Amino acid sequence: MFRRIAIIGGGAAGATLLSELIGRRTALPLHLDWYTGPGTPGRGVAYATRSPRHLLNVRAASMGMFAHRPGGFLEYARRDDPAIAATDFLPRRLYGDYLEEETAHALALAKAHGHDVHVVPFAVDAMVPEHDGVNVLHGDVETRVEAAVLALGALPPQPLPGVSQAAIDSGRYIIELWHFLVDPADAPPPRRVAVVGLGLTAVDMLLELSARWPDTGFVAVSRHGRLPETHLEHIGSPPEDGDALPAAMRDAPATSRWLHLLREACRQGDDWRSVVDGLRPHLASLWGELPGEERARFLRHARGHWERARHRMPPRVAERMAALEHEGRLQRVTGRIRAVETDIDDDLRLELVAPGHAIAPLHAELVIQATGLDTDVRRTPHPLVRQLVTNGHVLPDPFGLGCVAETDGRLHHDGGPWPRLFALGALLRGTLWESTAMPEIRQQARQLADRLLAQ
Repeated sequence: MFRRIAIIGGGAAGATLLSELIGRRTALPLHLDWYTGPGTPGRGVAYATRSPRHLLNVRAASMGMFAHRPGGFLEYARRDDPAIAATDFLPRRLYGDYLEEETAHALALAKAHGHDVHVVPFAVDAMVPEHDGVNVLHGDVETRVEAAVLALGALPPQPLPGVSQAAIDSGRYIIELWHFLVDPADAPPPRRVAVVGLGLTAVDMLLELSARWPDTGFVAVSRHGRLPETHLEHIGSPPEDGDALPAAMRDAPATSRWLHLLREACRQGDDWRSVVDGLRPHLASLWGELPGEERARFLRHARGHWERARHRMPPRVAERMAALEHEGRLQRVTGRIRAVETDIDDDLRLELVAPGHAIAPLHAELVIQATGLDTDVRRTPHPLVRQLVTNGHVLPDPFGLGCVAETDGRLHHDGGPWPRLFALGALLRGTLWESTAMPEIRQQARQLADRLLAQ
């Protein structure tokens, strides 16, 4: 049992692990150091938004914070509105309120049970893992703990290759988009905005900015030029033999074979969404069986298709996106950004490359990079992660999907897995693939709490 534990990360993953640890009965009290960084503990970046337009893309009944109580969020939401249905897609700001309340409850419970919890509103500058403990440093303070957990969430986004320094320095190429939404530049609304990406992050940006700037036109660029798929209003029926597809996939761990099996199952089922959702409990084990060369092939050829099918829009969001296109305010463009430069007329000039087409220029007053989750620790500016990678304390996943780790979260260095340094959430994507949504994070947190407190 580890009694002194450091949790690094103030978002939902860190809050869930903290709550799991405090909720257990232990023979001796725990000493927990929770390094939350700035912001409200528990909400993190993902649920800090206050916009009513930003909805969860998972139904209310499945968003509980704890694996043993998956309906907890629905219970919370119904306290104010009993008419909320289990299948509803609720605002992310409401979920942030729920996380705050559960976190406050956990901290009060810790005090009642005699646990010593330090909420440290600073980032960790460096860590030195050893086989018998971990040294955690922030500022001039160094603390020795028995175990440490990285629950950092997404890493800071980086500009795409080909974006000039002049474009970044102009202030008109936006990388930190959530900060931009909270504190936009004090300037007249732009006439035309280019959004790079067409996933759920881009959808959130388009929903918010199109409402703020009713006279602005938007052009969204992505490699496939397609929006995420849409959830059904109600949950579809699961496949009659839900284990047949994952079993067939395990028999043939190859991307082309998997795609063939998936298409066939979708043709035979009532709705393809039920087939995709039925795979969710099996994704970590399937990903673990996929050889490295097949993972690379999947990421090159199938990742975009899978992400659109797996991470879907709520129906109300899809209706609004369709309305933007019908109104002529949103244009979707297929292509890849080769370069972004400043232009003589104070616009930004984007050079697009599309298969079979000549290089096409695109001009916009403002460009917003909304390419989604960044987990590439090889090139991140995150100070702590950069220090851990540079010093060889952790190994980058070869495909830019976080860090090399065991399925129980233990991070690797050249000598194998550390016994006392763990990760939770996004940094485990290379090991588990699906590792960023609450249903997966809460299960990881429960299992990790079991391991940390094992006798």
